[in-house]
Amino acid sequence: MSNFSKFMKANKIEKKNQMHAPTKSLCDENGKPLEWEFRHITSKENENLREECTLEIPITGKPNMYRQKVLSGKYMQKMIAASVVVPDLYDAGLQDSYGVKTPEELLLAMVDDPGEYNELAAFVQKFQGFDVPFEDKVEEAKN
Repeated sequence: MSNFSKFMKANKIEKKNQMHAPTKSLCDENGKPLEWEFRHITSKENENLREECTLEIPITGKPNMYRQKVLSGKYMQKMIAASVVVPDLYDAGLQDSYGVKTPEELLLAMVDDPGEYNELAAFVQKFQGFDVPFEDKVEEAKN
């Protein structure tokens, strides 16, 4: 096998979905927290999410000059929602049962404990290959 052929898609390892119970408030009939299924998002999907959550902020005193600001909370919500396979956060019936209209709102309604949500965000970041949480990177960039 030539070096070039080693890079062909057929040789790429497929990333497997993973199960995780993000909240203790949704349980089965035995009281065990329900596990959700998560999938890996692609680099392209991630870039699209980041772009959706990036604003151009005018620089004071410098006309026609802007800096980018990533809305980290919104980005994290979108990344988590894009990662969830089960439950289907896009299901209108499930959204209606919580009185929300978007997958991100549904996610926040279903995992409404701040500590559990932070743990879920950390899980998804690690699952998606981010070794350092996004918020830590933002803080590091500020300093």
